[in-house]
Amino acid sequence: MTAADLIDVGAIGDRVHLNYPEDDAVFTERFALYPDGCATLELDGKPMAYALTHPWHYAEPPALNVMLGALPDDPTTYYIHDIAMLPETRGTGAGSAIVDAVIAHAAETGVPNVSLVAVNGSVPFWSRFGFEVTEEPKLAAKLLTYDADARFMVLRL
Repeated sequence: MTAADLIDVGAIGDRVHLNYPEDDAVFTERFALYPDGCATLELDGKPMAYALTHPWHYAEPPALNVMLGALPDDPTTYYIHDIAMLPETRGTGAGSAIVDAVIAHAAETGVPNVSLVAVNGSVPFWSRFGFEVTEEPKLAAKLLTYDADARFMVLRL
């Protein structure tokens, strides 16, 4: 991802995540804080999917549409903030390639796990990569801010 891609990233997010809107400033900050965890997938030279990921604190997923300020000095998880793909990319294997690349990068950081909040019925997708729904009682109220079906998932590295 480059800074020039951020306009397209916001537009993709707006199309894919209608129920989970985030300001462009959130995407810009994630990119500024950890560009190595931000990527786009292009088709015909146009971004069609993106990944926003970064080191973070285990079982403390950032709230939606909130600035982080800084990344932790001693992260305990690698957090997948968002992977969004336009319908044109689905069924191409791009989703698997993106997730595999994120997991490989996370392993290189030395953290013990990768975590995320699964929304939009995506638990089966993430389960294919070894992520497991993990009950963390302190997260119950936060997960409800996404929707009733949101699940905290973890992949142990």
